[in-house]
Amino acid sequence: MPSIADQLSAALGDAFASLELPRELGRVTPSKQNPEVFPFQCNGAMPAAKQAKTNPRELAGKLVEFLHGLPQIGAAEIAGPGFINLRPAEHLYSERAAEIAADERAGADVVETPRKVMIDFGGPNVAKPMHVGHLRSSVLGDSLQRLFRFRGDEVVSDIHLGDWGLQMGHLITELEDEQPDLPYFDAAITDGYPSEPPVDIEDLARLYPQASAKAKSDEARLERSRAATAELQAGRPGYRALLKHFIDVSVAALKKDFGALGVHFDLWKGESDADPLIPGLVEDFKARGVAEESDGAWVVRVAREGDKKELAPLILVSKTGAALYGTTDLATILDRKQTIGPDLTLYVVDLAQSDHFEQVFRAAEKAGLAAEGALEHVKFGTVNGKDGKRLRTRDGGTFRLADLISSAIQRADERLKEAGLAADVGAEEHDRVARMVGLAAIKFADLQNYRTTNYVFDLDRFTSFEGKTGPYLLYAAVRVKSLMRRAEEAGVKPGSIQADAAEERDLVLSLDAFGAALDQACENRAPNTICDHAFTLAQAFSKFYSACPILSAEDDVVKASRLALAQATLKQLELCLHLLGMEAPERM
Repeated sequence: MPSIADQLSAALGDAFASLELPRELGRVTPSKQNPEVFPFQCNGAMPAAKQAKTNPRELAGKLVEFLHGLPQIGAAEIAGPGFINLRPAEHLYSERAAEIAADERAGADVVETPRKVMIDFGGPNVAKPMHVGHLRSSVLGDSLQRLFRFRGDEVVSDIHLGDWGLQMGHLITELEDEQPDLPYFDAAITDGYPSEPPVDIEDLARLYPQASAKAKSDEARLERSRAATAELQAGRPGYRALLKHFIDVSVAALKKDFGALGVHFDLWKGESDADPLIPGLVEDFKARGVAEESDGAWVVRVAREGDKKELAPLILVSKTGAALYGTTDLATILDRKQTIGPDLTLYVVDLAQSDHFEQVFRAAEKAGLAAEGALEHVKFGTVNGKDGKRLRTRDGGTFRLADLISSAIQRADERLKEAGLAADVGAEEHDRVARMVGLAAIKFADLQNYRTTNYVFDLDRFTSFEGKTGPYLLYAAVRVKSLMRRAEEAGVKPGSIQADAAEERDLVLSLDAFGAALDQACENRAPNTICDHAFTLAQAFSKFYSACPILSAEDDVVKASRLALAQATLKQLELCLHLLGMEAPERM
């Protein structure tokens, strides 16, 4: 089911091939000059002329001559130094619209060769409440898993909890100071520990910063935490039992936060799950010469000839015999290779971790744990306040994600009341609509930016029903739903699509661009192209709705045609919202 653009590209490809030039030069793109008359253009004549050592306009003339009379081409002309402007044949609009309307995938193809894709969310640390810094990894990672699944890949997502580092030693020792009589701290007790945790999430949120602050100014306090961490990793039963409590309490709180955000994972594994594989991995690296000794530590040298900047070796085992974060990441890669076998693993983690992942990926490739290019860091920028710095609370503290979500829903509720929307539904339904609008506001605001871009968090702007916002898209979908209900009440049913008016054709072209937007979003690991497409589609529908009467059309055939076009728009728009992790209410 090729798009109109693909059909035109095929025709241009044949034209170039007739002149013994590469077919790929015939690729067409949406026109930026005079798109109302010529929606597409091909720029291949210029590089082709250079290759053939001829004049670009003369070459373009031969190509246009070849195109004359082809069923896909409505008109073709030469512009400028050799650009070719194209208008599709009239029948393509209606035919393509009918295909999109009948397709449950709204015109998007599946991949020819599905892959097994692993998405690592670089999850939050145990014992630390989620904050605004986790927003981007959560929203971006969730959209990516939706995109790749929809495209036909098999996706496994893993939160990858941080549960194995020094913070565990901090928690253990601080809890011991507060409750020294707990059985976990008696080395002589090796089993029979209480099933109920001795702490809740608020305790953990308090204990960790207390211990961390003390350790920064007290070397002896830091050494206690390091020693506790080492004993935990060595398998001390009481500490392992405490770790399980810490994880259980944290996961329960995290599931609540992620649930509020509408983000879900296939796996809830952590760094500690890979620990049993570390001893064997280290010995294997040593035996095969992947790792070498350096000043008492074991390292993997990952620098390569031609590197533009120096990349330090990955420390596999420290001088003290401890395995570090890189070691745990390598063991996780091994674990996934043995249990899942992904073709591609995407690590959705902020830009600051770029060097770390470069070290890990190179070490994994060197050791044969992953093929080149099979591990990829999907990096992203920061969420900032209006001062241009990372978003903070008014007192300068970390902005909790739960508070951010609550603020967005509250502002969405206010916006609905200000606009007189969702006023004729019950209180429970109104609250549900406010939640949808609030989540759409913060998700779309995040995803509409290319992922490496920093952006300023502006809740007033994000919750507006005007402009390029999530609430605007939800309202656009609700308008079409209302139209479909009124049509059903009037006994009007969708029929065959005949796209004759300019606004109808523009809407068809917007619908037709969905597949290309999906491909680009997956290729770049960047859902902003879906945001752009959804907004363009909503705008095109608004123009169509204003210019082309639907239920009031005098001709029943026209009425049914336009209703079918509206129905196809709704299907694709709701699909875009789903891929972005958003949902439109039935009424607003």
